[in-house]
Amino acid sequence: MITSTSTSRSLRSDITFAFALALACYVAWLARRVLFLLYVSALFAVVLQPLVQFIARLRIGRFYPFRRVAILILLAAVIGGLVIFGFLALPPIIRDLQEFGRQMPQRLPGIMDRLKSFPLASRIDVSGLFARLQDFAGQSATYLLLSVKNWASSLFTIAMGLILTIYFTLEGDVAYRWGLSFFPPESRERLDLALRRAEIRMGKWLIGQSCLMLILGMTSTVVYLALHVRYAYALGVLSGLLNIIPVLGATVSIVLALLAAAVDSWGRVLGVAVFYLVYLQLENSYLTPRIMRSSVGLPGLAIIVALLLGSALEGILGALVSVPTAVLVTVLIDEYFVKSPQSPA
Repeated sequence: MITSTSTSRSLRSDITFAFALALACYVAWLARRVLFLLYVSALFAVVLQPLVQFIARLRIGRFYPFRRVAILILLAAVIGGLVIFGFLALPPIIRDLQEFGRQMPQRLPGIMDRLKSFPLASRIDVSGLFARLQDFAGQSATYLLLSVKNWASSLFTIAMGLILTIYFTLEGDVAYRWGLSFFPPESRERLDLALRRAEIRMGKWLIGQSCLMLILGMTSTVVYLALHVRYAYALGVLSGLLNIIPVLGATVSIVLALLAAAVDSWGRVLGVAVFYLVYLQLENSYLTPRIMRSSVGLPGLAIIVALLLGSALEGILGALVSVPTAVLVTVLIDEYFVKSPQSPA
């Protein structure tokens, strides 16, 4: 028989639980940036896990790298690649910029004469236009100085994300087991198996993304060489690397390629623009759905929706982790809502 005392005690416990849940949600909302950084770092640690394990299994003479050394090797390879790319790509660009700056005083009268030859150019106040450009340059410099704090904050966030990813790679198993300990023993094994399946599929996302980066890098390099665009190899490598960043990566690649082509002729600018117009349509409608579907097992529509939702919620970083997150959500939904508890895993 249920007494009034037990009923009031149950009511008090329900009210206490409701307040505790509301407080936890409020604290999570306040710390949402930190929690999102933790989630992204843990997700990248899971995605990079197969690559770290592959390096750890390699044999270098009589030396077998273990996990910590494998992470250092991977980090050194990334940093070394960026340094080599900088040494090979930056000197010709800096040299051309210096030469352009030296030749600018001689080229300026010719540019002014060309401007005057355009229709309605006589109605344009050229001196006023240059004055506005100088004011804009001064304002831009002031804005850059004021945004140093934001840049420093972004760099700090990136550094903390890298450090957290390394720690999750090293000690992720301990944190994983600690998180599973909060679940009852009867459901712990099922959740563990589901997360293991999601880990395998998320690791394949890196393979699919690498294929997309390689395709863009090779095709763009061939097109740049065919059009005789300056810094063709450097722009091709940069286009492939930036392709890992949705939306912004392609935008930066297009702008840099158009600027390099505009130095020589407008025909090359048109050629680069046509190439990117065709390639982006091909990648978004065919390559990304096909490659990601074969890698992570998601329909093309689900991948596109995940990219849109990720970019809408957290911008570039949200779009970057949208596909692995969609894989995780799909596996959990399939395990707990589609399958019955008695169905085999």
